[in-house]
Amino acid sequence: PNIVVPEQIAGVATVTADQVIKILTSNNPPLLVETRIKKDRDYGYIESSTSLPDIETNCASLKKLSPDKNQYLTFYCNGALCDRSVTSIKIARSCGYHNLSWFKGGFAEWKNQGYQYINDK
Repeated sequence: PNIVVPEQIAGVATVTADQVIKILTSNNPPLLVETRIKKDRDYGYIESSTSLPDIETNCASLKKLSPDKNQYLTFYCNGALCDRSVTSIKIARSCGYHNLSWFKGGFAEWKNQGYQYINDK
């Protein structure tokens, strides 16, 4: 299938790897949500991220992850051409979460910047 990933998501801040580092080390860090499937996560993931694949994302799974709909959530997936994080952000918004950001470059940008990650392989 032809996947179309938007340049931006209305009402959602798009952040870079450098900005993710800054917000994760801030006084009010977001919950970093990785939307990739387990098979992809096996090849590496950002250490502080929580896995919630887009195919498992719904209001119940989000509530379990973060019952506070005001909590800041940052979503990412494989990279700029991956639409899993877009899907999860749209679901989160429909569930009433509104402090959302999108790490569009995702894991590919993280690795390319040379940032540390966990590799279970």
